[in-house]
Amino acid sequence: MLEIVALAAALGLMSLGGGFYEVLVVDPFWPKRPDLVQPSCGGISRRRFWIAAHVAFEVMLIAALVWSWSQPAVRTPLLVALASHAVMRIWSGFDFIPKVLAFERAEPGTVSEAAALAWTRRSRLRLPLDLVTCAAMLSALAAAARLGEIPCQAVQIIDGFSPNSGQAKG
Repeated sequence: MLEIVALAAALGLMSLGGGFYEVLVVDPFWPKRPDLVQPSCGGISRRRFWIAAHVAFEVMLIAALVWSWSQPAVRTPLLVALASHAVMRIWSGFDFIPKVLAFERAEPGTVSEAAALAWTRRSRLRLPLDLVTCAAMLSALAAAARLGEIPCQAVQIIDGFSPNSGQAKG
């Protein structure tokens, strides 16, 4: 269970990092230069990162919930993470994704800078939801670690080596 929760938390943090990258590196510049987010014009493809990142995180989050369902101390923060992530994804699906796809498909000279700036300002509001998701994932990870689970690799080392000699048991 600990490994699954740890992987899910790492994937959640990866998504948070991607969000910060967009807000700090991409969003300040693309409203004036829409070609930066238009793959057909040589710009970045957000899909390449976000589809893989969200699918991986969501699969691992569900797996972590399944594996830890009998442990309320782990299950509760995972459910908080699921709820905050679901709110962010639903909001994105109905508001942000359709608009950014329109920006990506538009002819370079037809994108309204004001509309692009409004999109980037609203997009920043998703970060607090990602922060809640990641805080909940880290809380679940801490709870799983407190339960005393030893990662499989550590169990193999403990079972395979003598602590006194440092050599494999035979």
